[in-house]
Amino acid sequence: MRSVIKMADWTIGADRTPGASPPIREVECTSCRERSDADTGQLGPDVWAIAHTGATGHDGFREIVTAFLRVMPAPGNPLHQEQVGQP
Repeated sequence: MRSVIKMADWTIGADRTPGASPPIREVECTSCRERSDADTGQLGPDVWAIAHTGATGHDGFREIVTAFLRVMPAPGNPLHQEQVGQP
């Protein structure tokens, strides 16, 4: 069983743990609400938007990004040493 630490500093940021997913991007047309496929790269959604403009004349898009975050013990938090593997 773990102890409860009532007052300790924590940080939140991009999940960089092994196997964590990078941000996932989609582009949505603001005229008709059609969307690109989700992709971890920028090229696929951008190419989709350009092709969609060519096919429909729609030229406004919304970028939807899903980013994965992780809360970690900050330096000074007793759990920080455990997290970074220090004795």
